[in-house]
Amino acid sequence: MPGTMTLDALKEAVARGEIDTVLVAGVDMQGRLVGKRFHAAFFVNGGYEETHCCDYLLTVDMEMNTVQGYKSSSWQTGYGDYVMKPDLATLRPVPWLPGTALVLSDLLDHHTHEEVAHSPRAILKKQVARARAMGFEPMMATELEFYLFENSYESFRDNGFGGLKPISAYNEDYQLFQTTKEEEVMRAVRNGLYGAGIPVENSKGEAEAGQEEINYRYSDALDTADNHAIIKTAVKEIAWSKGRSVTFMAKYDHRRAGSSSHVHQSLWTMDGKPAFYDKADKHGMSDLMKHFLAGQLAHAQEITLFLAPYVNSYKRFTVGMFAPTKAVWSADNRTAGFRICGDHTKGIRVECRIPGSDVNPYLCCAALLAAGLEGIERKMELEPEMRGDMYAAKGIREIPKNLRDAAALATGSAMLRAAFGDDVIDHYHHAAQWEISETDRVVTDFEVQRLLERA
Repeated sequence: MPGTMTLDALKEAVARGEIDTVLVAGVDMQGRLVGKRFHAAFFVNGGYEETHCCDYLLTVDMEMNTVQGYKSSSWQTGYGDYVMKPDLATLRPVPWLPGTALVLSDLLDHHTHEEVAHSPRAILKKQVARARAMGFEPMMATELEFYLFENSYESFRDNGFGGLKPISAYNEDYQLFQTTKEEEVMRAVRNGLYGAGIPVENSKGEAEAGQEEINYRYSDALDTADNHAIIKTAVKEIAWSKGRSVTFMAKYDHRRAGSSSHVHQSLWTMDGKPAFYDKADKHGMSDLMKHFLAGQLAHAQEITLFLAPYVNSYKRFTVGMFAPTKAVWSADNRTAGFRICGDHTKGIRVECRIPGSDVNPYLCCAALLAAGLEGIERKMELEPEMRGDMYAAKGIREIPKNLRDAAALATGSAMLRAAFGDDVIDHYHHAAQWEISETDRVVTDFEVQRLLERA
């Protein structure tokens, strides 16, 4: 569901002295919330119309370096402004920050006031509009996993990022006693998100020491991506306020399981009927669902850049740790990249298990939608179901093994170029090339430990 506060309700809360700060947030290429803190009185007296930000926010890397080579903004273009246009439908209170409300914004061209094509929210909105033009509402949910540490961000940063101590000493998958010991953070997360209008279902211990999962209600694709982005910020802020820290890295330690963000997907008719369900089918899958899944499988390797955006992302794809290595489909089989859930029910859906928790939800959902809709438009035939242990299976479609391969597949994808536009694909390919070059350049602790004495 969208934000729970109207502009009139915010004005009343400001008048009563309950809200004094409004966060106006856009979304950057990494899926982070970026923006400004407004005094609430200014925001309700006209600040809600628009504000501005530097256009470099969609060209910088994780460390906010001004990466050169982008067409959209650079030193040559002068790093001008984008308009941040608050989407008042996303306005909500932020219970974990005193006296604060939040609104998400679309990024617009300063001169034309058109949405910036390569902004993550615009990319997803374009694919949602495409689905709606075909008569369907795309519904999605993302499961978010992360690690919770006893250390604060400040303490492990001061120690060179060493000495990370997961909050649990053992695998806590579904363990209620261990997660009781983590409730200072996780209870605050659940209640904080619920108070912000995000319909949290549950949290649980995941399949590693200190690993958590948060789940929230299935919703339309844009709302799901918005919720995902807010949740990541909320979890970090709440953990920080308790003297703890979290990571959404896909793989923070090669000895431990990675953190995923499985994406559940289905299409519904505009009058609210499940378009993926056919009770007469073996699995309960409609022809439409089969075409949709066929499109995702056919383009699975091409879209992986948007499901696994960093060099580190590919270290999660490890045999025997519940992250997939094969881009094939199977019914209720966690070793496959695409798992069919809810078979023989109206809740039948595709779960894509490829994305990690480091994913930008807007880009991920948009890429999955683009591939699935292509399958419907072209009436692609679904390949046979794979069964058994996909880790051990030979000669079947694999997930790209590294960012370099995934970037090459994405930039050469006619489907993605048609769906997103050439400039958008070139933009994110350039981001991937920068990520690769930075990783190639930097000497790692592993290299020092392995080679310093013995080379």
